[in-house]
Amino acid sequence: MESRRDVFQAIADPTRRQIIEMLSRQPLNVNAISEKFDVSRQAVSLHVKILEECGLIVVKRQGRERYCEAKVDKLNEVADWVDYCRQFWTQQFKSLDKYLTNVQTQKPKK
Repeated sequence: MESRRDVFQAIADPTRRQIIEMLSRQPLNVNAISEKFDVSRQAVSLHVKILEECGLIVVKRQGRERYCEAKVDKLNEVADWVDYCRQFWTQQFKSLDKYLTNVQTQKPKK
């Protein structure tokens, strides 16, 4: 059984992030995507495959061409995680700030 890749794995690579950004503006075929990068068409196809496996893009056949279309709603998983971490760490830093303020205002013991 093949394990499905997750969104975090997809966005870990800068090339894949660029591909998602390009496809969020308009659907493109693999050749059009490849033209924008200094890597082989085969390397771009691998990136496209990973993005498709993660559910960030969908690939549709039109004749002999494969057109890629972004499905950025899947990025909500990342946004939710980032929001959770932001809230968690904001609370931690507020607690630390409060503690340090209390320590600084206490009179030293003789």
